Amino acid sequence: MTGKAKSAAAGRPSFVALLRGINVGGNKKVPMAELRELAEKLGWQQVATYIASGNVLFAGKQAAAAAERALEQAIERHFGFAVPVVVRTAAQWRAFAAGSPFRDAEQARPNALHLGSAKAAPARGAAAALHEYAKAGERIAIDGGAIWIDFRNGVAGSKLTPAVLDRLVGSPVTLRNWKTVQAIAGLLGEPA
Repeated sequence: MTGKAKSAAAGRPSFVALLRGINVGGNKKVPMAELRELAEKLGWQQVATYIASGNVLFAGKQAAAAAERALEQAIERHFGFAVPVVVRTAAQWRAFAAGSPFRDAEQARPNALHLGSAKAAPARGAAAALHEYAKAGERIAIDGGAIWIDFRNGVAGSKLTPAVLDRLVGSPVTLRNWKTVQAIAGLLGEPA
């Protein structure tokens, strides 16, 4: 049995889908109950959501890229607008939650430390390019496909906007703060 099948068989989610840019300022409204229903219609099991920013935990048999496409298409058909979706395996998520490159920020600033997940592997030189925009004391590290940003002085004044991240990383990026990373890991539970 594969790792994915074991997780699904044990009743645990094997994937995390991250939606980008929903339910912000009244735009792109996606109620979580409807999102769960859409995911279930895709044949996903053990579907759960965490907070309204669009975090879906599920068990499924398809590859992460196929799950991304399926959910993006379902959202566009159902809601009438496009939403980028990034899917990570439960194992990848647990690895992210095991520790960031900025251990001090995990405790001192859990709302300001962010994990960025991109649809594609970050472009060569992305870390150096992002550092050029780190004008408010941000620290940046790219490790194992994760883009870590410690917004030491807050996100609001940062030049590392979603548009800048997408352009310099080379594909859409969605961010989750350290508290959310930990909460999702807790919902995934221990590996089976």
